[in-house]
Amino acid sequence: MTGITLTAEQIRNAPAPVRQWIEQEVIAALGLAAPTPTAAPPQVPHLVACSVEDMAGVLEHIRGVFPAVNVLFELGRPGISFGRPAVMTFRLMDILHHTRLQDVGEVMTCLEMINQALTEVKKDASVRFCGFDNEGHCLIAPQTQASIATLWQTMMERQQAARAAPAA
Repeated sequence: MTGITLTAEQIRNAPAPVRQWIEQEVIAALGLAAPTPTAAPPQVPHLVACSVEDMAGVLEHIRGVFPAVNVLFELGRPGISFGRPAVMTFRLMDILHHTRLQDVGEVMTCLEMINQALTEVKKDASVRFCGFDNEGHCLIAPQTQASIATLWQTMMERQQAARAAPAA
């Protein structure tokens, strides 16, 4: 048997799948929970695939709430995709860490604000931007993740173009 030692910083900076594997191994080693086979995520009713335009509309609704904007763009990062139909999963603890919020409750508040903004953009109270599983993951449609990433990229390109334009 071979063992390794990792610092907290090394674990924090590891890719999400590696952190999840470490978490599962520690839990199993400590006997805190019976290891369960990876199952498809629960199907979230009314979880919608959002376009770039939908995400721009959501951004307009939450623009004044900086933590919610941070959480929105955090979901533009590549996530782990699985299940049929596929969903992208993000650990709530990773979102908490990257956005530097105080606790998962604040992350959940921001996600609910985003969900509410989407219902206003779509004019449909039954649609949901995201859902959750029992293991502390936020679930979104892959198209939604891609739309958020595209919106971010477009905003960065516009900002760079504005900086590069000569002052008139």
